[in-house]
Amino acid sequence: MKTRRRLHSEDSQAAQSYTTRKNSWFSPTIFVLGFIPVFTFALGTWQMQRLQWKVALIDELQEKLHREPIFLPKRVNLSVVPEFVYRRVLLRGRWDHKHSMLLGPRVREGSHGYHVVTPLIRSDGSTVLVDRGFVTKELADTDIFERGEAGEVEILGMLRTSHTRNSFTPDNKPTEGIWYWADVDAMAGYAGGEANHVQPVFVEQIYEGSSQDAASRLSKGIPLGRAASVDVRNAHLSYVITWFSLSAFTTAMLARLVMKRRAQNRARPLPR
Repeated sequence: MKTRRRLHSEDSQAAQSYTTRKNSWFSPTIFVLGFIPVFTFALGTWQMQRLQWKVALIDELQEKLHREPIFLPKRVNLSVVPEFVYRRVLLRGRWDHKHSMLLGPRVREGSHGYHVVTPLIRSDGSTVLVDRGFVTKELADTDIFERGEAGEVEILGMLRTSHTRNSFTPDNKPTEGIWYWADVDAMAGYAGGEANHVQPVFVEQIYEGSSQDAASRLSKGIPLGRAASVDVRNAHLSYVITWFSLSAFTTAMLARLVMKRRAQNRARPLPR
């Protein structure tokens, strides 16, 4: 009888002292899953702001592009050129084929070739650089484009600035006639520079003809200009979707983990 009471007393004490081992709330997994949703949500918010800024910029450039063309003054104020990017301009003059440059390689509708950049000597004596457009590699090698247009020409184009060079773009080699990207200052220097009244002003010629005429020009080696459009890249919406989706997904993972830990940390009955 005493032995039974003693055993019962020991069982009661064991039950009172028994507690379920609880998992810690401060584990690396919870820390990471708690940090990622906040971080990715912040990135999504930042990309949303960037998206709004880019849309406003494109709208502004589109509005500039649809304004009436203007004639460039004899002496262009280079400090205000960025404010007139994508403005259409009218130019008259004659080509300086001797200083033509091939910019590339470039691809147009599956065809490999180059863009022809030729200084245009205007009637007032000043010279600007004009990207006349695309020629195929086969015809670029024959220099047919240099014999295409003689005498005074009138072109419609739009103002641009130097291209943005990425880390994968090689260095230009002006002495070898190799131009991978449009470095307007270097191109102006190659064409004669200030001593020959060449201004570092870059214009991309606009082509407004039909597709049949475009094919004819390409077959004859006549440079084909670009369409009058704003080609500013805008991928911010995809970034917004990516970051917010990742934030929502990791938040769901965190909530699931918290619920699992809470269930594990509930007191369990003493196993019999």
